[in-house]
Amino acid sequence: MGNLERLMNLLGKSYSQFHAVENIRQELIAAGFKELKESNDFIAYPGAKCFITRNDSSIIAFKIPACPDKQFKITATHTDSPTFKIKPNPLKKCGNIASLNCEPYGGGIYYSFFDKPLTIAGRAFVKNGNRVSSELVYINENLLYIPSVCIHMNRNVNTAFEANPARDTIPMLGQWDDEFSFNDFLAEKLAVDSILSYDLYLATREKPTRVGLSGEFLSSPKLDDLASTYTALFGFLNSENDSSINVYASFDNEEVGSLTKQGAHSDFLKHTLGRIAKALGWDRETKFQALANSVMLSIDNAHANHPNRPELSDPTTDVKLNGGIVIKYNANQSYTSDGLSSSIVKMVCDKNALPYQEFTNRNDLRGGSTLGNISNSEVSITTVDIGLPQLAMHSANEIMGAYDVDDMVELVDGFYSSNITIDGSNITVD
Repeated sequence: MGNLERLMNLLGKSYSQFHAVENIRQELIAAGFKELKESNDFIAYPGAKCFITRNDSSIIAFKIPACPDKQFKITATHTDSPTFKIKPNPLKKCGNIASLNCEPYGGGIYYSFFDKPLTIAGRAFVKNGNRVSSELVYINENLLYIPSVCIHMNRNVNTAFEANPARDTIPMLGQWDDEFSFNDFLAEKLAVDSILSYDLYLATREKPTRVGLSGEFLSSPKLDDLASTYTALFGFLNSENDSSINVYASFDNEEVGSLTKQGAHSDFLKHTLGRIAKALGWDRETKFQALANSVMLSIDNAHANHPNRPELSDPTTDVKLNGGIVIKYNANQSYTSDGLSSSIVKMVCDKNALPYQEFTNRNDLRGGSTLGNISNSEVSITTVDIGLPQLAMHSANEIMGAYDVDDMVELVDGFYSSNITIDGSNITVD
């Protein structure tokens, strides 16, 4: 199976961040990785291949060579995407319609969720006596629907429509039934006795598909950032290096600021790197030396120039779908890339004959941020922000170049497999 087909297969069953981490977990186990628990002793040694999860929605994996040097090479991505989260006690009645009260999660394009079948995905906590267990949830049905107001009642819909998330984005569930219980409904779908609580989201029903004259584009939900998450994973698994400690990290909650115990702003990466260092017998000074020698790729998708709105791009920026990896810059450091760190990516691209592009925002349009600078507040490492070019970012369904998939896999493989030396402002890539 090629990288694109493998990516599409995983995207097709990534209904929530919890499903994405379980997919990654299964890929790692199939590749011979051993699962560690944060609450247990951290057993890492030369030659080990291990991974660890937090909250079932963030994951870090690492490979330690037989004779490790004092260097970590890290890729960081995120598992979450903008959607709507179902509130506790969510049932609402309007006439004979039962709806589910939801609130926005992240900065989504609200209207993209309208007028299409939706369903529920995430996790539920099941109570069995004095024990509570977590269960993945995906209801494989056309269950929910957010209806638009017809144009006859909203004559400005094509010129001045603004969706109010307290009013307009509440999905219909079915006809009202006084006896209906949402928790009982979930328990029945999961074939369990009772549901104690849940973290549930709206999920679209579209499947990944190729579009275009030659199938040159990939359309799918959650390309931001699961396309990067999975291609980075493929490159990590493909890579071989007999000196650096290669680390793969994917965090939850990037879309809402990363300020959670499983986010990039948490201690998850810092503590994991520290525990690896301790298991290898490194003292504090050796660990600091290793961090100074380390490099991180913060991989979150990038904006391609829009064919219908080219004026929204910076006048000297020309990012194309199927044009290769994008290096992202921002003078105010929303992205971490600078002359030093971007040179590393360019050297790896040149070494592996891979194309790359460069992105900056138009000066009067505020861009997004990503997890590179956030994670650097916890673990200071030379970092560069890169991504796969895409359109319709934060829509319920997004689009990217199908041929860019192989480029990212090869770049990440080349990054991990290269010997990269940083000596002040001097770089060597072999």
